[in-house]
Amino acid sequence: MNAITDVPGISVGHFSDTRRPTGCTVVLCQEGAVAGVDVRGAAPGTRETDLLAPSNLVSEVHAIVLSGGSAWGLDAASGVMRWLEERGAGLAVGPARLPIVPAAVLFDLLVGDSSIRPDAQAGYAACEAASTRPPAEGNVGAGSGAAIGKIFGIERGMKGGIGSACVKVDGVTVGAIVACNALGDVIDPDTALPIAGARTPDGKSLLDTRRALLRGEPPKQLIAGTNTTIGVIATDAVITKVQATRLAQMGHDGLARSINPVHTMSDGDTLFALGTGRAGRSPGMMVLCAMAAEATAQAVARAARAAHSLRVGNLYLPAARDL
Repeated sequence: MNAITDVPGISVGHFSDTRRPTGCTVVLCQEGAVAGVDVRGAAPGTRETDLLAPSNLVSEVHAIVLSGGSAWGLDAASGVMRWLEERGAGLAVGPARLPIVPAAVLFDLLVGDSSIRPDAQAGYAACEAASTRPPAEGNVGAGSGAAIGKIFGIERGMKGGIGSACVKVDGVTVGAIVACNALGDVIDPDTALPIAGARTPDGKSLLDTRRALLRGEPPKQLIAGTNTTIGVIATDAVITKVQATRLAQMGHDGLARSINPVHTMSDGDTLFALGTGRAGRSPGMMVLCAMAAEATAQAVARAARAAHSLRVGNLYLPAARDL
C-alpha cells in the first residue's frame, strides 16, 4: 500500500474540519509501541515529548497526534485519550489505565477563521475514523490548512498537505506519515528539484528558494512559529527506546532531503518514531535508519503532490499539480 499502515499494529485516522481548512491526524497503536522523538525546529508546539527521552520512565505510547491549530490543537490529544480509555488501552496505574498520547502541532491560523481549531472532539473523531487502510493524503487531517514556501510571504506560497510512504527490506517495514507546513520548498528527494514552494512574483512558476536566498533576495519578515513539519515514523522491527529515538533523529535526514530550508527559526519540525515489534526481528540500525530517512523524504514529496489548490477569502494557494 506504500503507507505507514503497512506496519502491523498501526492504524491512522483523520479529522478534517468543514468550517475552515484545519484538522488533526491520529496514529494509533492501541496495544502499545516503543516510542522516541526528535525536535529540530526552533518553534515547536508539543505535548508529552519529555517522557520519551531514553532516560525517562515510560517506554511505550498508545497513540501520536498530529494537529493543526497551533498550540490550541494540542487539545485534540485529550479526545484521543478518552477514546483509548473507553477501550481499555493505556498504562496500568493502580485502578486506572492511562493512555500515553504525545502530540505535535503546526500553525495553520493564517488560513480562514483562526478561532476554529482542532479540539478534544476532533481528536476523538479522528480515532473513530482510524483504520489500517492507506490514509488519505493531501488536504486532509493535519494537512488541511498546511501551506509551504512562505519565505517571501504566504501570498507567494503554495498548498501543503499530508503524505505517507513506506519502505520494506528483508521482511521488515518502516513507514512514515508527514504533515508538511514548511517555510521552505518541498524538494524531490531523487532529483533535488523543487516540487512546490515559493513562487515567482507573477505567481506562475517556482522560484527555488535556496537559490533565491543565496543570490541575496531578502526573505519577508516572519512571525516565529508560523510553519512546521510534523510526522510519525513507524516500524514493525524489534527496537528499544534508545533506538526509537535514533530513528526519529534519522528521520530528520529525510526532511533535509525533501525540504529546503528546513529546521528554521520559524519552524517547529518534530518527528516521532514507533516500534511495534511485530516482525519479531530487526535488520540492524544501519538499515533501519536508512529506511526511516527514505520513508520520511518520500512522505513529504507525496504530501506536496497530493495537495489540491485552496482559496480562502483573498488568499489563493495553488498546488504542485497546478503549475
